[in-house]
Amino acid sequence: MKNLKLLNKKYLSIFFCFLFLQSFESFSNEPVDIWNLENQDDPNVSSSNNDTEKNITSTNAIYEMQIEKEKKLNIEEDETLISKKIEIVGLYDPSENGLTIDMWKNSDGNRVLDLYNKTKKIDLSEDSKEILKIALLTNSYFPSKNITNEDFLKLKQGWLLENSDLNLIEEYLIKNKKNSGSSELVKFLINEYLSNSEIEKSCEIFSKINYLITDDYLSKFNIYCLINNSKKEEAQLLFDLKKEQGFEDIFFEKKFNYLMDYDLSIDETISEENILNFHLSHRTNPNFKFEPSDSTKKSIWKYLSTSNLLANIESIDLEDKKKIDSIEKATHEGNYKEKELFNLYKRFQFNINQLLSVEQSYKLLSNSESRALLYQGILITSDIGRKLELVKILKDSFENDEKGKAFNNELASILTKINEDEVPSNHTDFYNRFVKSEKSVLKKIKINNKIIHQSKLINYFKGEVDKENAQKDLNDILKKTKKNKKYFISTKDIILLESMKSDGFKFMKKYDSLYTVDDANIPSDIEDLIENNESGLVLLRLVQILGQDNFKDLGSETLFFIVSALNQLDIDQLRNKILLKILPLKV
Repeated sequence: MKNLKLLNKKYLSIFFCFLFLQSFESFSNEPVDIWNLENQDDPNVSSSNNDTEKNITSTNAIYEMQIEKEKKLNIEEDETLISKKIEIVGLYDPSENGLTIDMWKNSDGNRVLDLYNKTKKIDLSEDSKEILKIALLTNSYFPSKNITNEDFLKLKQGWLLENSDLNLIEEYLIKNKKNSGSSELVKFLINEYLSNSEIEKSCEIFSKINYLITDDYLSKFNIYCLINNSKKEEAQLLFDLKKEQGFEDIFFEKKFNYLMDYDLSIDETISEENILNFHLSHRTNPNFKFEPSDSTKKSIWKYLSTSNLLANIESIDLEDKKKIDSIEKATHEGNYKEKELFNLYKRFQFNINQLLSVEQSYKLLSNSESRALLYQGILITSDIGRKLELVKILKDSFENDEKGKAFNNELASILTKINEDEVPSNHTDFYNRFVKSEKSVLKKIKINNKIIHQSKLINYFKGEVDKENAQKDLNDILKKTKKNKKYFISTKDIILLESMKSDGFKFMKKYDSLYTVDDANIPSDIEDLIENNESGLVLLRLVQILGQDNFKDLGSETLFFIVSALNQLDIDQLRNKILLKILPLKV
């Protein structure tokens, strides 16, 4: 009701005046925290009207003092952020991967930025991404040269935004409350949750990270969250405070008044400026309707999809080519279900001649119609060779229109129904490239004591055997190997044995002749980084070298120099993870 709003303002003024009377003696010496009141009587407060007039200032003055306090807090935080004082910001304990807290301390910031920017130009493999994540999110000191603390933080936060792992971002913000320093991370997180129609998760962020809000957008979001959580009085206080600070947003004020029950008239204005405005447009309009187009933002498409606001497939006009094109694009971007798109394709009507000659007929149709015909042709064709040919044409059609991801799950579903033995030789590469095995990708390690790098010595790197027992296993394996004159020691065997040497295992002299170690051929720039103990930059270089490949795709010589570099830096835990990817037999 309007009365509530007026009463809130009235009580707010009384509240501030009372606070001023209680704290007058301290105003000249320290900033006032208007949110921390102590219920104590002040004997120095006079009840005379003259004293009251001298002591009471306007509500605006109190607001200004609070604003000054917030500015001071922000300045102090910024100074901490960019000062030369060492700060530690990250997510992982260095010991988890055998790293140290000074992994970046000796590094040149220019080299860090140069290497990082080069990795951004590569379509990194999963293994590369994992190494990069460890390098950037391990708790560490800042680099000491040619880069500010603020710029190094921006690098970390930029990677988090590009990686778009919501759980990772939330964990980072929670663990780095003091140094997170990025409203962009908070905005991205709450916007992503809201676009997924998860308003509760969006609002929980404010309480989880206890973020000092100075940004207008975050302030509006926080006020809305208070209303959503039935804390209207707190929402009113914050709203009035923002107004006193000069905040103006007619659209938000209308939605605020509606949600606070001050003005229940329906405003049918729909704002696409940001996801919060769009959500408020939806929530405050019982008759909300919105038709997305090609220009509609991805976040809004996602919101419409997760809120079940998209048009029913059965109601879509098949003559509306722009509409169908936008649905294909939204499917590619993950905001429309593939199943819905292909159900739409089934609705198209084609004559018998078109269905019998799909390979020629599709060329005469519009892009969306041709894809619908190709899909129907795939469904009715029993000949495996022809089916695969149509599937390939359909996949190419999506790719050519830059909508390739719209045909991923359905493609895999079609291919997995085809027996590999029935695939014609001219379609084998295509089949192997896109088929997704229904078997579990999780593989168990199988011990084979006839081969050193597949033997029970692997259990040491898994952490299942202590060093004393592993030493006995090593002696046993080496003894058997020496007796077997036909055994050829491979590079992978050497990788395992040299890693054990690096960890302090003793090798008897009688086994010295078993193998010789050639130069690991570590690039000279990496050798320099190792010499200077710049493990952070070494990891960035490894990401650059690994690139699009996973460790299992690398040759033995490349693996040898990578493991050798990690051995020299004593990055044992990370090295062990890599060894377990490349050495043992998997079943």
